[in-house]
Amino acid sequence: MSLTAELNCGSGGGSVTFFKLRIASVFIIMAMAMFGALFPVLAKRKPALGIPPVAFDIAKYFGSGVIIATAFIHLLDPAIEELGSPCLSGTWQEYPWALALSMFAVFAIFLVELLAFRIGTAYLNKRGISPNPHGHGIIGTAKAHASDSELNSEIIPSPSGFDTPNSSDLEKLSANPSPAGTHESHTEHVLDTPLAQIIGVAILEFGVLLHSVLIGLTLAVDPSFITLFIVIIFHQTFEGLGLGARLAYLKLPPAYEYVPVLAGVLYGLTTPIGIAVGLGVRTTYNPGSATASIVSGVLDALSSGILLYTGLVELLAHEFLFNPAMHQASSAKLVLAIVCVLSGAGIMALLGRWA
Repeated sequence: MSLTAELNCGSGGGSVTFFKLRIASVFIIMAMAMFGALFPVLAKRKPALGIPPVAFDIAKYFGSGVIIATAFIHLLDPAIEELGSPCLSGTWQEYPWALALSMFAVFAIFLVELLAFRIGTAYLNKRGISPNPHGHGIIGTAKAHASDSELNSEIIPSPSGFDTPNSSDLEKLSANPSPAGTHESHTEHVLDTPLAQIIGVAILEFGVLLHSVLIGLTLAVDPSFITLFIVIIFHQTFEGLGLGARLAYLKLPPAYEYVPVLAGVLYGLTTPIGIAVGLGVRTTYNPGSATASIVSGVLDALSSGILLYTGLVELLAHEFLFNPAMHQASSAKLVLAIVCVLSGAGIMALLGRWA
């Protein structure tokens, strides 16, 4: 028997054990993933629930660690294994394609984000809205020149649950634009604009959705179903919490308040859709075949680059390095945030032992 045959590199189907449980997994994972993604969004809109703000911060920082560990442990490592599979030959064995594709995704997302900022800024300028720190923008300008306590006294909650500056604040900000040339004002404003937040979360959502479909396909036909099923329940819940915490903090006009909910629902549906597709083609889909290894390896590598960029640039750098509020935060708050990030990364990395 040849090595290729022993490795099952052909087009034979995947495992069909625990078929009823595999069907049930569609709904179980859908429920847990949607809970993880939607709970922070809906809870933040319902102050009556009495959830302290620190809980959302913990979820946000914990989720940052989850995203970074997912990129390294659950995406990049499998991509290296898949694109280095013995079932592949030729150039696949001669070059580290997984690492190259991951790097390509990092730079591609950087260029996409840069282009999106330029297009978005031009659009806002045409509408007479100043997106730069030297104009009269509301978001970021006040923060750059006021302490947290001052901001809290100047902001009133809107019926939608989002913070809205009152009329006197608008007049004051219009009459007193931020001075030019302040680096902190520039950094704060750029990072706090709705445009920046939407772009960052959209990139995160894209990488997570792509990854989730592949998880579903694998779970549907993997022979080690029970272990993988349990791990993926935790994986999707934690990842959903990380995504949901970011969605909850989006600053959107009332007409677009449905967007975070829609994004959470999409996240909850992607893995179940992948499972359903995998079950539908279980007799012909072999995750170890050459074609499947190439497809999943390429997509895993690209997803890892997307989540690496998002986790390190959009989440860690923006939250810790370029966030004046964190610069002025107490040591206890800073330590708590770092512990949450490391805990999220550590738990997700540990789950990689079984998945």
